[in-house]
Amino acid sequence: MEHRTISFEVSGSAAARRLDVAVCERVTSLSRSQARRLILAGLTTVNGRAAKPHRTVRQGDRVTVTLPPPEPSEALPEEIPLNIVYEDDALLVVDKPAGMVVHPAAGVRRGTLVNALLHHCPNLSTVGGTLRPGIVHRLDKGTSGLLMVAKDDQTHRRLAAQLKARQVKRGYTALVMGRLKEDAGQIEHAIGRHVSDRKRMSVVTRKGRAAVTTYRVVERFMDYTLIELRLGTGRTHQIRVHMSTLGHPVAGDRTYGGKTRSDHGSREVEERLRRLSRLALHAHLLGFTHPASGEPLEFVSPLPSALQEIIAVLRPESAPTPSTQQGKHPA
Repeated sequence: MEHRTISFEVSGSAAARRLDVAVCERVTSLSRSQARRLILAGLTTVNGRAAKPHRTVRQGDRVTVTLPPPEPSEALPEEIPLNIVYEDDALLVVDKPAGMVVHPAAGVRRGTLVNALLHHCPNLSTVGGTLRPGIVHRLDKGTSGLLMVAKDDQTHRRLAAQLKARQVKRGYTALVMGRLKEDAGQIEHAIGRHVSDRKRMSVVTRKGRAAVTTYRVVERFMDYTLIELRLGTGRTHQIRVHMSTLGHPVAGDRTYGGKTRSDHGSREVEERLRRLSRLALHAHLLGFTHPASGEPLEFVSPLPSALQEIIAVLRPESAPTPSTQQGKHPA
């Protein structure tokens, strides 16, 4: 479908208004935020020239708005490679690479895990809607690791019930900034939308939901700590928010992170993560009960080579710690 162009001359009450206001008033299918996005994307001109959303339009100005084709209301299959760890008639377990969005959303309609899943398996559960078929839980774009996917609605509901009852084992490996003092610990801070920045999650919130994360130290470096974590709950950005609140944000996290440390190895770590467009966070363990057979299932995903290489950069600087010994994760 091709782009559609709407052109109009400013007159009457539209004169002396902001450009984004004038556009959304004239093109009634657009909200003000949508009009603003079109202007910032260069798809709106005034007298043939690009303009800013706050520009005041005047009587006689010619405004031209280019409307992109409407985005599809459902996800479409795409032939994208998948790393399938397990599959049967009811479900799949996939190992998602960092950099891949789990499902289509505003501004991201192609190249997602859902697009790849639909090519591999056209029939997925519909519980999550047309843009999230099969998706029982999610990982952030910059996080790699294990996800379970439901092929039918009954399986989806039963897996979701296990998640809600905290019966699903979810283990993560993370490289966090700074040296954690404690060998193990538990973080219990409710998480919700930030009071002033709605795009971020935070413990500073008006409507927080209980969130529990446990961790243990695997290895300490000069300016970083390698840890394993378990989720007691599954809130949006939970690990990232909790570790940032603790003062040890996940390496590579621009949203909840801190400044890069000063030593050469630390700068190299952050530069590598920046080039990879990923977080130093990997979902390495996933365990649940099969909804149909009742069989306990557990899967482990090795740390991606890119993160192994980053840790190798730091390892010559590692300091002895009792937590490098193998041991049980805190309950």
